[in-house]
Amino acid sequence: MVFRSCWKSRHKKSRGAAVRPAALLWFCVAQLVCSGDALGETVVQKEAEFDITYNDTVTSVNQTIYAFNHTVSRNKSEGVRVSVDVLSQDFESPILFVVRQKQAVLSFQIPLILRGLYQRKYPYNHVGRTLCQPPTLVASETQYFFVDVSTLSSQGTNYQLRVSRVESFTLHTDKKFSFTASPSQPQYFKYVFPDGVDTVIVKVNSDMTFPCSVMSIQDIQCPVYDLDNNVAFIGMYQTMTKKGAITVQRKDFPSNSFYVVVVVKTEDEACGGPLRFYPLLPDVLIDAGNRSKDIDVIVTPAIKLKVYVMGMLFCLGIFLSFYLLTFLIACLENKRLCRKKKRECLIPANVSPAETGKMPASPYEYGSFADNGSTLSSEAITDSATSTDNYGYAERSLDSIGRSRLESLSSVEEDDYDTLDDIDSDKNIVRTKKFLYVADLSRKDKRILSKKYQIYFWNIATIAVFYALPVVQLVITYQTVVNVTGNQDICYYNFLCAHPMGALSAFNNILSNLGYVLLGLLFLLIVLKRDVIHQRALLRNDLNALECGIPKHFGLYYAMGTALMMEGLLSACYHVCPNYTNFQFDTSFMYMIAGLCMLKLYQKRHPDINASAYTAYACLAGVIFFSVLGVVFGKGNNVFWIVFSVIHILATMLLSTQLYYMGRWHLDSGILRRIVHVIYTDCIRQCSGPMYIDRMVLLVMGNIVNWSLAAYGLIERPNDFASYLLAIAICNLLLYFAFYIIMKLRSGERIQCLPLVIILFTAVVWGLALYFFFQGLSTWQKTPAESREHNRDCILLEFFDDHDIWHFLSSIAMFGSFLVLLTMDDDLDAVQRDKIFAF
Repeated sequence: MVFRSCWKSRHKKSRGAAVRPAALLWFCVAQLVCSGDALGETVVQKEAEFDITYNDTVTSVNQTIYAFNHTVSRNKSEGVRVSVDVLSQDFESPILFVVRQKQAVLSFQIPLILRGLYQRKYPYNHVGRTLCQPPTLVASETQYFFVDVSTLSSQGTNYQLRVSRVESFTLHTDKKFSFTASPSQPQYFKYVFPDGVDTVIVKVNSDMTFPCSVMSIQDIQCPVYDLDNNVAFIGMYQTMTKKGAITVQRKDFPSNSFYVVVVVKTEDEACGGPLRFYPLLPDVLIDAGNRSKDIDVIVTPAIKLKVYVMGMLFCLGIFLSFYLLTFLIACLENKRLCRKKKRECLIPANVSPAETGKMPASPYEYGSFADNGSTLSSEAITDSATSTDNYGYAERSLDSIGRSRLESLSSVEEDDYDTLDDIDSDKNIVRTKKFLYVADLSRKDKRILSKKYQIYFWNIATIAVFYALPVVQLVITYQTVVNVTGNQDICYYNFLCAHPMGALSAFNNILSNLGYVLLGLLFLLIVLKRDVIHQRALLRNDLNALECGIPKHFGLYYAMGTALMMEGLLSACYHVCPNYTNFQFDTSFMYMIAGLCMLKLYQKRHPDINASAYTAYACLAGVIFFSVLGVVFGKGNNVFWIVFSVIHILATMLLSTQLYYMGRWHLDSGILRRIVHVIYTDCIRQCSGPMYIDRMVLLVMGNIVNWSLAAYGLIERPNDFASYLLAIAICNLLLYFAFYIIMKLRSGERIQCLPLVIILFTAVVWGLALYFFFQGLSTWQKTPAESREHNRDCILLEFFDDHDIWHFLSSIAMFGSFLVLLTMDDDLDAVQRDKIFAF
């Protein structure tokens, strides 16, 4: 009724002289006072001043309006803060405070009721709010605002009102500002981008872990959302305990300025704090206690374009240098081989090494192929033709070897595969000898094994395509959600060193994965070169390639290189928005790499009995399946850990049996009877040691390690199940690799200079890489706020953090590890396979 009469009066007067807005406002206030008198209510308007505390009482029939005015300048930002404190503890109705401004209205009640989890209610009798300052177009103007105080309570309630100016309302670059905030007294400040600065990092710090708080970046507009229940409505925001940081770009704020809003939450559960008790009655008010928090805020300029360019050039330079180094080593190796061939051309073929003064380079050189790789020494031919310990090998002449090679070059279909069924009984004899040689386990047709191991590459290429496409789509969706909602708690970045580019929030973490891709491609090129050289040697019937050294099968190497490249791609996808739901992207191909390396080590000396690609990838799929289950259900789930530990131990025992008996056992209904028989004959009736001591030592050590890891998982139940599973794979790989090196040296073999240098270099790089990996700049095992406590500044070129260096070093270390597997048996290239131990 009051406002209708005011509106009519305004239109009647508008027909004549123009009415000023201030006069109209005073007229409406007068109408309101008259209306209040008519209803028996008293409305008192007071001219109020800043920085004066007003002590008054309000009832349902006594309302007060405080009128303030202040000068607003276009070139100066000055905040205005309203603080209200209700002195009475017991009152039946809340007091309503309404602040009316030129372009905004702010209202709140006291007690201010803020809700927590499960609708718990926390009352606050002391409230402080900063008024939104709408921009002005003129150089200077006087603006009015009014604070209306009213209540429906019939009893008088005492309150204190104070309106003050916020002198330090504008934040300055590189200058720290300190303040105090609480759930009912949020704070926000203005920042204006200086000339020449397009990106800044807003850092908020506190010495207090709790209470939990929220920092928000909002555009300059009214209203400002500065309460716990609405701070997430607009802008970018993140929870914080001790640290918080948000990177802000000028392009996202047309006004070239923004508000930094800090809100203290009513509860600490969002920051990993303890959850308060559940109230017995839903309407019971809970005393929140003292939740004030001392906070520091500082705004620093982000890196410039030159730093981005330097970071990208540094990343490319490091890994392209490996291409250059590989090229130089290949040139030197070719030059050495050319000199060697020239020297051999000057030596007659019938001259022995003793006559030339050249001593054998290894214990295998006597009785092996000559260095030129085209003829056999007389001792080797005699031994090959007359030896009776070849277990099924027919006598071969040079012509028969050439003919068999030409036959193997013909096309072969899967139906033509020879599975050695015709000599099944001979397999039992050969593979159960006490001392096995590579010749005993490389008897299948090369056509069979070549196709068998090429399947590894084609399968992993297919897996990579089908796995990567939905992953890329998902992480793009994640990044879009982060950009649209502004929720910085979705992704676990190192916010103190997260450099955006385009829509990406942490470009540096993505760029540092380039090493996996480039070095994986380089490894594929090295393998391709070796493969081509080997194929050419086979075409010219080079006897070293046909009958000497570790059998050359490159399918697993191709699969390893592809897996390394995919690890880089998927790790980059994970770092688009790192969190616990997509951590499997970062680890899936790590499991693949560990499994393929173990398979390659085993294949070197056991090419005939190595697992097929289908079996291997099925097992790896099972590992990834358990990884997903562990991430989703493993945290604190006793049933899951018991089931997983039992499966882990059973799988270890089954694999141990498979390796010990070289596959010459069967899992059927009679397995228990055979186990009892072996225990009775070998342990009870007569105590005899194991027949294969070396294998037994390896398997005993492997079982000790795996049983210990299973017990650790069952007792400790680590939260990061994916890393725990990866640790199991890496421990087994390292154990088998150490066993392989020890057995190689124990068998009288040697490691050449280049592989030895690569082994030492790789070991050092792995050590450095693990140091940076365990720095732990973020962790999705905790809440986002707790994770940010681990954030640290960049340490390399102001662009890369510790985790980026882990990416650099681990990609180099993996590349070096692959080269070790590729080259460490090069000393056996001139040694007959029936003289190379299989262990």
